[in-house]
Amino acid sequence: MVSPILELSNINKSFGHVQANKDINLQINKATIHGIIGENGAGKSTLMSIVYGFYQADSGTISIHGNKLNLKSPRDSIENGIGMVHQHFMLVENFSVLENIILGFEGEFIFGKKLEEAKEKLSKLCDIYKLNIDLNSIISDLSVGFRQRVEILKALYRGAEVLILDEPTGVLTPQEVDELFKILRSLKEEGKTIVLITHKLNEIMSLTSEVTVMRQGTVVGHKKTQSTNKEELAEMMVGRSVLLRIKKNESKKGEIIFKVKNLQVKDDLGVLRVKNVNFEIHEGEILGLAGVTGNGQTELLEALSGIRKIESGEIQIFNQTVSDQNNFLNPKDLKEKGLAHVPEDRQRMGLITDFKAHENLIFGYHHQPPFSRSSVLIEDKILDYSQKVMQDYDVRPQAPELITSNFSGGNQQKIILSRELNKNPKILLVGQPTRGVDIGAIEFIHQRLIDMRDKGVAILLVSVELEEVLSLSDRIVVMFDGKIVGEKNNQGVTDREIGLLMAGIS
Repeated sequence: MVSPILELSNINKSFGHVQANKDINLQINKATIHGIIGENGAGKSTLMSIVYGFYQADSGTISIHGNKLNLKSPRDSIENGIGMVHQHFMLVENFSVLENIILGFEGEFIFGKKLEEAKEKLSKLCDIYKLNIDLNSIISDLSVGFRQRVEILKALYRGAEVLILDEPTGVLTPQEVDELFKILRSLKEEGKTIVLITHKLNEIMSLTSEVTVMRQGTVVGHKKTQSTNKEELAEMMVGRSVLLRIKKNESKKGEIIFKVKNLQVKDDLGVLRVKNVNFEIHEGEILGLAGVTGNGQTELLEALSGIRKIESGEIQIFNQTVSDQNNFLNPKDLKEKGLAHVPEDRQRMGLITDFKAHENLIFGYHHQPPFSRSSVLIEDKILDYSQKVMQDYDVRPQAPELITSNFSGGNQQKIILSRELNKNPKILLVGQPTRGVDIGAIEFIHQRLIDMRDKGVAILLVSVELEEVLSLSDRIVVMFDGKIVGEKNNQGVTDREIGLLMAGIS
């Protein structure tokens, strides 16, 4: 018999009038990978934040090895062998790996023998779990995948027997996901217990042995992974049947309304990241841009939306060149010409998370009626508009005056999408539209994008999710090392063909 290492009994948690967790009962068995799935706002991250001591439950008990715990802070959880890797990493950018790991516990270190012992222990952990981390590296120099490894190493160094990972693959490339899964399986083989919070059903099916499904703050079912399937889990999560691949009619392409000619763009370090890129998009067409993260897609999107300077080349909207003599595009002018932009990084570029939801819902359009008159914002009009938009886009909770940081990642994404799509653009630039978004919201977002296409909108879809590109696009271009290395009509093309192009193999 596999014994439970972690037990939760009748856990309840409310934030004001919103009850995030309702009478949660859960057992996690030792040396297993246990999945917790649910829509954004289902309460899964809140529940695990209670286990980690970040929040305190209003009622209920948490036990490790049958011993009831009183967890008042993350330090209490760490001392009881519980570690957590959050969706947004808790690392100091300009500190080294070693400094980040001992941060908060640095009073225990006398710089000499004890620090050397720490380095030796960390090196052994890296070897055992094949983490391959240089302890002297500065965090800002590391890729997202390696930053995540640092968070895992930090938890292991502090003695974690139960390791909670919150949406761990939301910002990883496919290659980094494969490496992470190897690490997690290695941790399991060494006797560690993994709790995986995710919305990606492929990951649940390939990695976990058991899965718990949450909906609207409650547990609606437990399943042995081998005895269920993606369709059943999706229906349990959402409470209805879900289309795992969107249905769409053949596009009715119109005129070319967006054209990129010989575009070159540099990154912040002056390195050329977009190299002589050419493409065009028709009315009523979704052009998918596939590629592994870091191959110039981010710089391309930023240039097309007016955030980054163009080194050379030309961008045309309705056959008119829109860059000025200094090779900058003006975001305000672009909006007036009918271009909308959903950025890749919702928290850094799409939202001001310390502002209220209704403020984020009108950014970029706040100077337009009915939101303002004579440069003065009209509060009641903004709130009425925001309430309707949040209902239309199923943003949860439907609370326009709630601070945006209090919404889940998927609901933050809906706020951005509703802001941009609700203004009926002619051209839509979308970066990673479903990153960190649950299965029900993915279906909703995909359907909205197809609806926009069918209304004649020209859409550029940039995504590292190959399945998403194949599902939505009418035509696909692949970017590798800053260049377009291939183009395919999305009729009969295989993921292998696109995957080879993504790897630079033509």
